[in-house]
Amino acid sequence: MRLRNLSRLLSGLVLALAAGLAGPASAAPPRRIVSLSVCADQYLLMLADPGQIAALNRFSHDPAMSWAVEKARRFPAVRGSAEEMLTLEPDLVFTSGFGTPAALAVLRSRKVRMVDIGWADSFESIERTTRTIAAEIGHPARGEALIAAMRARLKALGPAPGRGRVAAYYQRRGYLTGQGTLIDEMMRRAGLANLATRLGRPMLSRLSLEEMAVARPDFLLVENGEVIRDKGTEMLQHPLLKRTVPARRRIILPEALTTCGGPSYPDAMATLFGGIRGADK
Repeated sequence: MRLRNLSRLLSGLVLALAAGLAGPASAAPPRRIVSLSVCADQYLLMLADPGQIAALNRFSHDPAMSWAVEKARRFPAVRGSAEEMLTLEPDLVFTSGFGTPAALAVLRSRKVRMVDIGWADSFESIERTTRTIAAEIGHPARGEALIAAMRARLKALGPAPGRGRVAAYYQRRGYLTGQGTLIDEMMRRAGLANLATRLGRPMLSRLSLEEMAVARPDFLLVENGEVIRDKGTEMLQHPLLKRTVPARRRIILPEALTTCGGPSYPDAMATLFGGIRGADK
């Protein structure tokens, strides 16, 4: 009898140990997901079941910033207040520097899982984030399928058309985007040399119109065409800048494609490749 009981005890311990090593694989996927990050919005709209999404970031309904604005408008958009969190009762929240301290305190007090996805600075980091979010929401296979689809689209773009020519990503008030950014990685993938790198500039710096005229890059990457929204964008239409880089060598990369790294990346790269090839015709 003692040997039989001992055998049963050992069998039970083995099963318990095996279950512990296996981890919570059978845990149910989250049912009420809230995104406080305009970057996480993209991934959720591609990977989650619609019924899982309780709300998205407030910028998700802004066509200037949201890549998937039409899909996003099917869901509530929130600012990330404590009151909203109490009403929504999420079981998983994605953050990226958004959300009020009071809201975050409410979520912590209720032991709601929060995942900060950070900012992507390369396609490789986009792939990592895709896998992280897909696993968190219970759809890892969809994450792998999305990665495969993005890789296929990038491969279909063909050879990089930049041929080592110099480009500058020039923003309102003369801000220049430099090394360590997603824009910088996109330029390199397109075969372009970043003017900011050539000048030894940091991640973000200011370059005057006169300095830009002296540098004379081959391409100018801008967020919009000839639309002047305010004093900050007015300088992008200055006659000196137009003489330095003619209109055919200005490539428009809408902010919605570059605000975040994510599923929008292939669209952004297609726009960049197309702009370079169009200028070369």
